[in-house]
Amino acid sequence: MTFRFANIEGRAALVDYDGRWFDAERVSSGVVSADPMEAWFQLDDLHVAARKIAEARPDGNISVAVLGPPIPSPRSVFAVGLNYQAHADEAKMKVPDVPVVFTKFPSCLAGPTDAVVLGGSADDYEAELVVVIGVGGRGIPREDAWHHVGGLTVGQDISDRALQFAAEPAHFDLGKSRDTYGPIGPVVVSTDSFADPADLLLTCQVNGERRQEDRTSNLIFDVPTLISYLSNILTLTPGDLIFTGTPEGVGAASFRFLADGDVITTTIEGIGTMANRCRQPDQPA
Repeated sequence: MTFRFANIEGRAALVDYDGRWFDAERVSSGVVSADPMEAWFQLDDLHVAARKIAEARPDGNISVAVLGPPIPSPRSVFAVGLNYQAHADEAKMKVPDVPVVFTKFPSCLAGPTDAVVLGGSADDYEAELVVVIGVGGRGIPREDAWHHVGGLTVGQDISDRALQFAAEPAHFDLGKSRDTYGPIGPVVVSTDSFADPADLLLTCQVNGERRQEDRTSNLIFDVPTLISYLSNILTLTPGDLIFTGTPEGVGAASFRFLADGDVITTTIEGIGTMANRCRQPDQPA
């Protein structure tokens, strides 16, 4: 049974296609943990619980709920650079021979409607498909990789370009890991929900203006390649996140950086939409 998994007010929840949410611990009669991270380790139980929500009483609607990052404290958050040809072209950089992988520190994660607290003078947006590992492993063959994906979600790899390029070599990790620089959500959707999880439309708007648009089928290094590559270096664990890369249209290419009050709207078909308003640190939340 397919499922849509959310973190609502710090509790694991299942969401139907009408946006109604159901407390996972309640609908599973206590089988699924209320803690979102613990619940993610219970993928089989989540699938079972999802069968019950059609007949269950909803706890609310996500349109008025407080949503946190659906995977709030993963062990590892990987990100991939230059993974769309057009983005490599706009950056005037050579397409890499192997995936360019860096880390976003888990402390940067934020919810799908949380504010992005700007950290510098050159803050940028990067819409991305985010893979959530469901079954961990080491040395995962490419042909088995999708079986290790628990679900997919929407992400923004917010980047402080000034900090990122303040040193040589660049601070990819620090420049992309300020607090709130990793919004994800609104839900994690199980891969069996998609006709083709490898071909999804990804868009990003800033203040209603379309800035980015591409399909995930255009990834240079696709999801199975990334999982196989990473797992041959280290062991992947349930809940690990992989930000798979951003299409062309980032602010750095046109010197259109984020400003106080800007709203970043990020959508992936079949998953949902995030809307994150930018603010300066001295502005109220």
